[in-house]
Amino acid sequence: MTEPRKTDSTCLFALILMALIGAGFFGSGAASAATEPDPATQTDVTTLSQSYESSEPWVPGEVLVQKTAESTPVTVQVPVGADPLEVARKLQARPGILAASPNFIARASAFPNDPGVQPWKSGPSGGWIEKQWNFLDSPGGIDVTGAWKNLRKAGRPGADGVRIAVIDSGIAYRNYGRGRFLKSPDLKRSHIGNGRDFVDNDRIPLDRYGHGTHIASTIGETTNNGVGLTGIAYRSKMIPVRVLNRNGFGTTRDITDGVRWAANHNVKIAVMSLNFPCGQKSKVLTNALQYAHDRGVVLVASAGNNGATFCPSLPATGPGVIAVGASTAGGCLADYSFRSEEITLTAPGGGRGQIDCPTASVNRPVMQLSMLFEQPTRFGIETRWIGTSMAAAHVAGAAAMVIASDVLGAKRGPRQVRDRLTGTASTPAYAGTSPDNGFGAGIVDVARATDPGVLTGS
Repeated sequence: MTEPRKTDSTCLFALILMALIGAGFFGSGAASAATEPDPATQTDVTTLSQSYESSEPWVPGEVLVQKTAESTPVTVQVPVGADPLEVARKLQARPGILAASPNFIARASAFPNDPGVQPWKSGPSGGWIEKQWNFLDSPGGIDVTGAWKNLRKAGRPGADGVRIAVIDSGIAYRNYGRGRFLKSPDLKRSHIGNGRDFVDNDRIPLDRYGHGTHIASTIGETTNNGVGLTGIAYRSKMIPVRVLNRNGFGTTRDITDGVRWAANHNVKIAVMSLNFPCGQKSKVLTNALQYAHDRGVVLVASAGNNGATFCPSLPATGPGVIAVGASTAGGCLADYSFRSEEITLTAPGGGRGQIDCPTASVNRPVMQLSMLFEQPTRFGIETRWIGTSMAAAHVAGAAAMVIASDVLGAKRGPRQVRDRLTGTASTPAYAGTSPDNGFGAGIVDVARATDPGVLTGS
């Protein structure tokens, strides 16, 4: 058997010229202008795909032509003004040509179309990446895009079905009270489970403050729906547990009751973006955290910010809790985040970095489509929130992705999830190796954490 002959691109190009002339695409003397494509002048497909709003679904002026099943298709240029689809159709009908096609542009299936603007405005498909640095594979990001790909391979896209208790100020998940409360336009109602309001003691845990909705949006904002921004575990089931009032304050009693309630309602993860003052101890709350941990709940809490507390504090310092510090878009430790051995992990919280970091001047918030501050009937791309609260939301979403990815097999308890997240995190080189550098095990890398090919310790 002889080796298949390589495609004769000169012969093919002659056929294409004949087809173009026959189709009437050339005027007098125009045929001499068509030549083999110069790679140096070819359209950059990467640039086109990153514009997300290309006027045509193909590379302008190019047609792919294949002579036989064994031959490699060649790329040829067609004249300006010619329709690549029509040229390809006519070519494919000619003897001696097996296939012809415009040079269509593809987009990675992991790339959502959310425009990154307020939902009542139009915006570029995929425009979310300009705002959500925290989701990218970047110095300060946690590579959510890579994790989305891993979860699709595992058959659990967006951490489908993992139940997460958002123990906070509530979530704007439904309309209520003659327009007094409106549902967020980018939270899918089917992804919100029945919750509990321990502030007003009822079953309607709607947000009066905005903080809880921002946290919930980071975890599970609807993704690839052409609206707003994206969420990490966008198919998880979020359970709103309201323990903070309209001013963002909550009592030990309400928080303790909220933790126990969540543990009794089949949640896999509980996130608490709230803190008590430095050094304050509460055996009642500590017991509740232990109760939840013993029932298999992954507990995640913000370590606290310098402006409100002066050291990591409850619930972050409770038994089995993942205490989360904050990083910035430049991969720094945020200037409000603690340097302490009590930090377990770091994740994006936004703001400026501490001054010893080479990129300390980078200052970007963590954005989400959320309630505008204290205006429960208005929504927009909220930029007010920075802090370890936002960082804890990232770790909660990452934990849900780890559980759904099945990288842990049957052993998906709190300790195993924690070890997987810490074992795949990374610390910037500038931070050194001191246990009190503030990064804990490092910045979360959810793509590595959900990749079955990445091995960690026993």
